[in-house]
Amino acid sequence: MSKPLILISNDDGINAHGIGVLIELMKNLGDVVVVAPDSPQSGMGHAITIGNTLRLSETHDFEGVKSFQCSGTPADCVKIAKGYVLKGRKPDLMVSGINHGSNTSISVIYSGTMSAALEGAIEDIPSIGFSLCDYALEADFSHVKEHVLKIAEQVLKNGLPIGVALNVNFPAKKQEPIKGIKICRQTRAKWLEEFDRRIDPTGRQYFWLSGSFVHQDKGEDNDEWAIAHNYTSVVPVTFDLTAYHAIATLNKEWDI
Repeated sequence: MSKPLILISNDDGINAHGIGVLIELMKNLGDVVVVAPDSPQSGMGHAITIGNTLRLSETHDFEGVKSFQCSGTPADCVKIAKGYVLKGRKPDLMVSGINHGSNTSISVIYSGTMSAALEGAIEDIPSIGFSLCDYALEADFSHVKEHVLKIAEQVLKNGLPIGVALNVNFPAKKQEPIKGIKICRQTRAKWLEEFDRRIDPTGRQYFWLSGSFVHQDKGEDNDEWAIAHNYTSVVPVTFDLTAYHAIATLNKEWDI
C-alpha cells in the first residue's frame, strides 16, 4: 500500500526552524509535500491573495521532500497545493507549523498557522496546527517530537470530524518533561492593545502595536491552563463561526 500523503505549510516561512523539525518528523509517517510562504506571514489570519499575482517556485531545502515556496499567505499555500501542486491528489493529512509562538485562546483567530490548518479542514482534509509557546528563532523543539508524532498518528488512524482541525500548543521546554496531553477548550481571553506612537526622521508619525494578554477565564479545562501547568493542549476548532446558542434568543427576543 502507498504511504499517506502529508501536506505541510506554516506561517513563519519556509526557512523557519519549526517547519524543518515538522518535516523531519512527518517523513516517518508518509510522503511529504511542502508548500509554505517565502517570507514570514504571522498574524495574517485567513487572508487570501485576490488582487495580486501569486508566485510559486520549487526549492531544494529538504532532502527527499518535494517543496515549494509561495509568495502568498498560509491559506494561499494550502489552496495552491491542492489546486495545482498535488494535481488533484487529496492529502491524507495536512499539518501546519511548528509555529514559533503560542496560538492559544483568541490568537487562533489571528494565526496564519491555524488558518492553514483550517483551510485544510475546509477541503475535508484532516488537519492540525502545531505551535510552541517559545518565540525564539532557534527555539528548542526536542521535547515536543513525541507528542507531534503521537497526535499525527492518531489523526491518520482515526480521522477527524468533518470541518474540524486541531489547534495543538506545546509549552516551552523546561527542566521537567511535558506532563501529558489534554483535550480542552479555547480559553476566554483577549489582547488589551496599546499603540506606541513614534516619529520617523521625516517628521511623520508611525505606530508599533503592543499590549498585554488579559485572562477572562477561571476554568481548568482550557488551553491556557494546560500550557501553564506544562501540558500539551489540543483544542478542536472549526471554521463555522455560527453562534448556535444565540439563534433561539434572537428569534424569541427580536421583533423581525
